[in-house]
Amino acid sequence: MNTFLYGVLPYIALTIFVAGTIVRYTVFERNWTTKSSEFLSKHDLKWSGPIFHIGLLMAFGGHCIGILVPKFVTEAAGTDEHMYHLISLAGGLPAAVLFLGGFLLLMKRRFAGSARMKVNTSGMDKVLYLVLFLTILSGTLGTLSNIPGGFDYRESISPWFRSVLMLQPDTSLMTGVPPIFQFHMLMWMLTAILFPFTRLVHCLSFPFEYLFRSNIIYRKK
Repeated sequence: MNTFLYGVLPYIALTIFVAGTIVRYTVFERNWTTKSSEFLSKHDLKWSGPIFHIGLLMAFGGHCIGILVPKFVTEAAGTDEHMYHLISLAGGLPAAVLFLGGFLLLMKRRFAGSARMKVNTSGMDKVLYLVLFLTILSGTLGTLSNIPGGFDYRESISPWFRSVLMLQPDTSLMTGVPPIFQFHMLMWMLTAILFPFTRLVHCLSFPFEYLFRSNIIYRKK
């Protein structure tokens, strides 16, 4: 099971992520959209949207540094483990608060807001919100549980992830990893599997088309 979860499932998830996204863009381009609900309920996006996306960018940047930059690189730059841990907490805790807090506000808007929002929430949206909630929550709990610094993910999760990218998965690195971190790994893989079939695909348009497309005009009643 350990071999499947950390040596096979990552490639299943990444294959579906890449191939599914390409198929959706090339074959089903007309439904490549976030299905914006701003015209249904706008005032409650004033804070929830920016808070969520700022937290997302902070968390994404922190993950890229923590996973892709080997430990010996930061140590060679003069940053020992204790200092690195303090720096990661200084960035990780605010990111977790913004990311999870913004997402909870978006969930409140989606499921406890106006009747129009509920009608325009599909079954896939509900699955997506649940998976994202568990992913963000498990990451937040992992960060909080590791405040004392008892677990060094740069000696297990980070090299495992790099070994997956190098097509030489070392599943033994995930042995002994705390359950909350193992659960977080499984949830990001599930998120990658769902990605091509949900509104999440719109984030790939941001660096290219989103900034330059014409505004969508909605006529007021």
